[in-house]
Amino acid sequence: MALDEATAGFLAAAAEQGGPALHEMTPEQMREMNGGLTPLFGAGPEVGSVDTISIPTADHESFPVRVFKPKGETDTIIVYYHGGGWVIGDLDGFDTLCRQITDRTGATTVLVEYRKAPEYRYPTAAEDAWTALQWVVANQADLAGENAKLIVAGDSAGGNLSAIVAQRAVKEGGPQLALQGLIYPVTDADFATATYNDPANALMLNKESMVLFWDLYAPDEMERANPDASPLQGDPTGTAPALVLIAEHDVLRDEGQAYAAKLRDSGVLTEEHLVEGQMHGFFTFPNVLPGAATGMDLFVAAVKKATAKQTA
Repeated sequence: MALDEATAGFLAAAAEQGGPALHEMTPEQMREMNGGLTPLFGAGPEVGSVDTISIPTADHESFPVRVFKPKGETDTIIVYYHGGGWVIGDLDGFDTLCRQITDRTGATTVLVEYRKAPEYRYPTAAEDAWTALQWVVANQADLAGENAKLIVAGDSAGGNLSAIVAQRAVKEGGPQLALQGLIYPVTDADFATATYNDPANALMLNKESMVLFWDLYAPDEMERANPDASPLQGDPTGTAPALVLIAEHDVLRDEGQAYAAKLRDSGVLTEEHLVEGQMHGFFTFPNVLPGAATGMDLFVAAVKKATAKQTA
């Protein structure tokens, strides 16, 4: 299916403004460009409360999380890891999205701003993702009750981190997760796939951009094969039920579909959706791209299905 009209129009408008391509930017320029998108999303819905909290790390530093609590009581916590190639993205840029998630699911959402590359290279993001989940477990009584259901989710690099912590939860003997929501996730560092090399997928994110992100995050190519960098190289057996959302026009499409297949082959209950006409990033453009609403509907349905099953 062709790229949808709204996305094509957005890309055309962006092209008219000129400027270097993403892969030609420095990390600082990427972050400035990315921050400029935030006002497009508008204000998210009102929720019960929003607090930003600093979480200490084992190396005596810290990173922030933003906690969105719903207006009513809840028994579910969604730990959300944002995307951005492990290099860009921040709390404000995902505030509207996480307000929508909280409002639509009725869950407490914990948005994690793990430390970024190249200042903090692999495996810092993966370690921070696990630290955030451990913090949520330690504080779940305040967040949503002692017996809260736990969900991990994220887009792109955040989907990568979600898959990684889901695998680690099995290896570490917990916590038990009700769902892993993987939204066009990075699962491998193989740039030779068909979708990486299809010119039709060279849109907002292209092959050159992903090569740069990997170079900034994990410059040692040997380390990229580690399961806590490329979850496709790990063993997902025993991990939580999965929702895998794939964008049709995405360099990451093949590896996302490969991971969904590996989950199913490992006996993991997996719901996979190919969202037609959409580019990489569609989910995180609330109030801008119609595909974001489609993705949110699928995500919310999966959350409600997973938590209902765990209750039963």
